[in-house]
Amino acid sequence: MSKDALTMRGPVHGTKDARRVAIGSGVGAVIETYDFIGFGTAAALYFGTAFFPGNDPVTGTLASFATLGVGFAARPLGGIIGGHLGDKVGRKPVLVASLILMGLATFAIGLLPTYAAVGLLAPALLVFVRIVQGLAFGAEWGGAILMSYEHAPWKAKGKFTGIVQAGFPVGLLLANLTFLFSVQLGGELAWRIPFLASIVLVVVGLIIRSKVPESPVFDEVKDSGTIVKAPIVEVIKTDWRNIVKGIGLRIAETAGYAVSITYMISYINSQHLADKTQTLIALCIASAIGIFATQAWAALTDRIGRRPLYVWSTAFAALFAIPMFLLVNTGLFIAIILTIVISYAVCQNSLAGAQGAWFPELFQAKTRASGASLAYQISAMVSGFTPFITTLLFVSFGWMGPALLFGAYALIGLWAAVATRETWGKRERELADEATKSTPNTVNA
Repeated sequence: MSKDALTMRGPVHGTKDARRVAIGSGVGAVIETYDFIGFGTAAALYFGTAFFPGNDPVTGTLASFATLGVGFAARPLGGIIGGHLGDKVGRKPVLVASLILMGLATFAIGLLPTYAAVGLLAPALLVFVRIVQGLAFGAEWGGAILMSYEHAPWKAKGKFTGIVQAGFPVGLLLANLTFLFSVQLGGELAWRIPFLASIVLVVVGLIIRSKVPESPVFDEVKDSGTIVKAPIVEVIKTDWRNIVKGIGLRIAETAGYAVSITYMISYINSQHLADKTQTLIALCIASAIGIFATQAWAALTDRIGRRPLYVWSTAFAALFAIPMFLLVNTGLFIAIILTIVISYAVCQNSLAGAQGAWFPELFQAKTRASGASLAYQISAMVSGFTPFITTLLFVSFGWMGPALLFGAYALIGLWAAVATRETWGKRERELADEATKSTPNTVNA
């Protein structure tokens, strides 16, 4: 790679707003994750009986997880829309619009009538707002990560995008802390309060995001007149191989999470290995550790490259698939905590930390939002229906079915990591060192 190619990653020393942009993007990620992932917790613990009552609890769980999957299925469309607008009109407008849409949909969930009140209209409304959530979440990531990436210094892309990626465990922690509090209330308030409370976070997020400046790379593309008329079509024609590889990379992380966290909390409760409070405590501990783990993993990629971390992490996840369930099956609370922490802070957070910088670097600046968003969100369809599939596998094969599925996802990620080019190898790091030393640092002058 040449030095000229590196210039499309933004200013050598980053912009004066780099940290503020990363934090602003991260705050939005916190809110969107709180809203979107909170639905997963509610689906595992409450929605089966609130919206899909029946004599068979497994049927209710399956229906609840199917609704969870609908939101993930809508994410690619959100990614297409958000990516297109991000490459055409800018990264910032997408950030603000997606946050408003997500906030309104999540607040609405807290107001929905249950099946007992309105019958089949209840699950229909739940599916509708879940689709809106999926569209908003699909549009969110590309804009947030690119804003941070394109403002950050060359040598610290991983570190700064890691701040955004760390917003996801923060959101997960807040969601589970809220559910941990609300579970004590009992009844419908146990799941309504977390969704209604999200409106406060949305207001705070909008205030912060409204002050974030546009990406310097997008401004450069706009000023040079190289904005692509149909960025989605362009990136599919020229970069479809990277999109496919990105999907494989992402499946290991997001679908792996769907097995090891989303399905696992349902499994633990259905098998009476721990109660709801203990499960939420374990999730809170893992989330808290994950905040720092994600940033640490992301910063590590600035030193060793993006691909090595991904290779080692996916290989470890494949080996951990069966021990993960063996540990949980002991019923020991400390073993359950350890399992969830390893599953999240190591298997998931390491991959998420690497993705923040790796995905943008796989695509040209003029189609970067579209390409990164497509690769990131298409894989969400697989993860969205994974808890549903995993429940079916458990019915047929016991815990070994979900364990082998988790291992298979990890191996897909390992293949993709080996097949995908390194974008921050030794050569790129040497060029960045030279440019950093030879370019005046006006940012901190």
